[in-house]
Amino acid sequence: MANDLLEKLLHEVALGKINVKDAKKALEGIDLEKDDFQKAVDFGVFTEAEPGTVIKATISPSGGSALVSLIFVWGIFWITYWSGTFMYGLMNGWDQQQLSYHIFITITTLIIIGIVYQKWVLPDLIVVKHERKKFIPEHTKRKVDKDWYEYKV
Repeated sequence: MANDLLEKLLHEVALGKINVKDAKKALEGIDLEKDDFQKAVDFGVFTEAEPGTVIKATISPSGGSALVSLIFVWGIFWITYWSGTFMYGLMNGWDQQQLSYHIFITITTLIIIGIVYQKWVLPDLIVVKHERKKFIPEHTKRKVDKDWYEYKV
């Protein structure tokens, strides 16, 4: 009987009805009974998520590294320096070319920090449930001819 349930679990994992994590959790350290199998299937797999909820998110592993923190501290220091000297030059009537250089360096430093933030701090993957249309419109007049292929499993 346990083999039948195990084969059923493996078959449903192969079909994509159950993900591998839930199957491993169901098989971990206990005898697989029919009720436990059904609980593992019903919980987590077929539970509908509300639109807008984060289903899966993986954080970039290097987001808290010392190098990223050093680049942020470096960037904040230079942004403060260049914007401060820009304000000082603006108040004291510096040349327009000098002031534009200070603005350019400030914006360039902001862009560098933004690139580092996007590359090494933001999550690599976020899957969010959202609502979609529940039907695919048919573009042909005849039901026999369709614009897509139907794959049978």
